[in-house]
Amino acid sequence: MGSIEIVWSNNFEDAMSKIAVLMETFPIVGVDTEFPGFLHNTPRAASESERYDDLKYNVDRMKIIQLGITLFDRFGVIGGVWQINFCNFDPDLDDHVSSSIELLKRNGIDLVKNKRDGVDAYTFADKFCEILVRYGRDRVRWVTFHGLYDLAYMLKIVIRDELPSSIMGYVEHIGHVFGRVYDVKFMAKYCHGLLDGELGLEKLAKLLDVERFGEAHQAGSDSLLTAATFSKMKGVYGLPEMMFEGFLYGISARIKRPRPMIAVLPPPPQPILLGYIR
Repeated sequence: MGSIEIVWSNNFEDAMSKIAVLMETFPIVGVDTEFPGFLHNTPRAASESERYDDLKYNVDRMKIIQLGITLFDRFGVIGGVWQINFCNFDPDLDDHVSSSIELLKRNGIDLVKNKRDGVDAYTFADKFCEILVRYGRDRVRWVTFHGLYDLAYMLKIVIRDELPSSIMGYVEHIGHVFGRVYDVKFMAKYCHGLLDGELGLEKLAKLLDVERFGEAHQAGSDSLLTAATFSKMKGVYGLPEMMFEGFLYGISARIKRPRPMIAVLPPPPQPILLGYIR
């Protein structure tokens, strides 16, 4: 792994040109976002409709701060990592949760520099969509960790509008824009020894002996760790990838590409697989 490329307005075009070239060889995209917290915190026992209502309330009212993109291939080889800093969020004007903003600052995010030198989120969305049209929705795969919010913030800047009014509208939009989506936290539910998926990204990486590169709570590093844990889980557990396509942790509605998909989940693997984890 080389380095995480930090993207501002002055190197944005160069970064997007690199992504456009490398996506040919590395068509799997690990993503992570940083955003200003949760205005509505969803209770653990909330229904799916309540969970989506809170998601929509939060995302409609707040703005993305960072996006991490890691390109990799089916063997887990990393093609590149980019951390795009957006200029749209203004902590003096825009809704946010103070404790979340302080956490991001402590982990190295400079909101003053973001506002001054960052990339406009909608300019990025237009450019990135051009790349996706070139390669086609069915070829590119998206990997998240607990990706409901990550995909929601990305969808918001792509459609330039509020999120759909229902959870079914949300999964339909995600399917049309992104196509093939995987959630590492959801996949961990079916892997023996990974606490039924009830763990954070940092804990999961430690269980799988995956090392972090860069700072936690920065989108580039988190997207890289997400990509690495996805590849490690597939290798250790022999996961049938297609069986997990379209499932996000926290909702049961499956994200579907505009074509029929198998909707049967595999049984959890046998305990013997635990021996592969150091």
